[in-house]
Amino acid sequence: MNQEKVIVIDFGGQYNQLVARRVRECNVYCEIYSYKTDIEQIKAMNPKGIILTGGPNSCYEEGAPTYTKELFELGIPVLGLCYGAQLMMHVLGGKVEKAPVREYGKTETFVDKSSALFGDVSENTIVWMSHFDYISQVAGGFKIIAHTADCPVAAAENKDKNLYAIQFHPEVLHTQEGTKMLFNFVRNVCGCSGTWKMDAFVENTIKEIREKVGDGKVLLALSGGVDSSVAAGLLSRAIGKQLTCVFVDHGLLRKNEGDEVESVFGPNGQFDLNFIRVNAQDRYYEKLAGVTEPEKKRKIIGEEFIRVFEEEAKKIGAVDFLAQGTIYPDVVESGLGGESAVIKSHHNVGGLPDYVDFKEIIEPLRDLFKDEVRKAGLELGIPEHLVFRQPFPGPGLGIRIIGEVTAEKVRIVQDADAIYREEIAKAGLDRSIGQYFAALTNMRSVGVMGDERTYDYAVALRAVNTIDFMTAESAEIPFSVLQTVMSRIINEVRGVNRVFYDLTSKPPGTIEFE
Repeated sequence: MNQEKVIVIDFGGQYNQLVARRVRECNVYCEIYSYKTDIEQIKAMNPKGIILTGGPNSCYEEGAPTYTKELFELGIPVLGLCYGAQLMMHVLGGKVEKAPVREYGKTETFVDKSSALFGDVSENTIVWMSHFDYISQVAGGFKIIAHTADCPVAAAENKDKNLYAIQFHPEVLHTQEGTKMLFNFVRNVCGCSGTWKMDAFVENTIKEIREKVGDGKVLLALSGGVDSSVAAGLLSRAIGKQLTCVFVDHGLLRKNEGDEVESVFGPNGQFDLNFIRVNAQDRYYEKLAGVTEPEKKRKIIGEEFIRVFEEEAKKIGAVDFLAQGTIYPDVVESGLGGESAVIKSHHNVGGLPDYVDFKEIIEPLRDLFKDEVRKAGLELGIPEHLVFRQPFPGPGLGIRIIGEVTAEKVRIVQDADAIYREEIAKAGLDRSIGQYFAALTNMRSVGVMGDERTYDYAVALRAVNTIDFMTAESAEIPFSVLQTVMSRIINEVRGVNRVFYDLTSKPPGTIEFE
């Protein structure tokens, strides 16, 4: 992109893609690179600013991820976050040690408002801490600009060299004024003008797709969810009938969803593309029989997706590219964002088999978070009811059913989830909650219905609020709504006698159950 940019250097933490998301929120284009990227390559990019991310290591240990001291001598503003802050101090002559008191969670922090980072931030603010080590002595030329009760150096700056170190995580929502701090860095310290907009992304991506595909044929895995729908919209705008969308009904969709997807993307729909529906329910149930381990279920479902696509590609003839709706959270949670640990495999990323029978994979949304995908969808003219549709995981209900997947369990989840979504919409909450769904636990318990003893399943209701799907808080649904949902599920869904509401935030949980 021929515009100003900020570079994020990744040291392997779980929030790293979120740093880039927050920078883009400030309308500044941002790219992420591993700490193994050569300094000459960084210089050639001519970034307006550099941000060093968190990571799981101790910077003073042998073999820990590091970077050359030259990075801090380029005259480019540098912001170190958590591990990045510690590494900055360590490389420049400060001291980092094991902290006498570990800090984790929301922490009151006192900031120096004279700093360029904190000018419009409250003097006492809540931040998200997560560290075992601490900066016991700042490097020469640095001034301490924030502290907590247990952390003497919560932030420090070398104003003359535009070097800033923050011990906490401004990129997560738990840090109340974190976006302000990052805005102050990229817009005020780095001097970025904020020209990165979604219309530019859409137009550039369409151009790139046309150049890459040429006169080739593209096969897209279309689920009807937000990600694959926007990917289809981008590809359709770029190459029209050169795109074939294969919709695999694996029997793990929401109630009536297969027919709804076909009505939008099929022959009578609004998109200029080729649409194929494959009814593969029995095939999936057979493959998943007896499988209870979450990662194995994901791998099986991902494997079958590719096998089905290969079969359809052979029927179509020569297919040059496989397109996927992979987005940033898929990549980071699959452990492909720098040095990040694997949280779970996604069918678009970690669940792919080694052998894929296509020349190349196209992932036009790989650099976007969910809210950015929605913005791109609106820019493409995709109807709002599709753009703001509830997120749905690639492996479908297979990961909302704890334990073995069977047709009977799928029926239970589909019916319970349909009731839940209907009541949420009736209450006018469907656009104010980030994501909500019903899942089937593997717990059965005794109940009483109609004076008879039952021994049936428990359904768990999940609802979270989130901007980026990297962090999330449980949504506060009115108790009366939950009571109505509970009553309807127990009375209308055969095989259920208990309903739970999941209050877990992310972290420590994930949004999906498996």
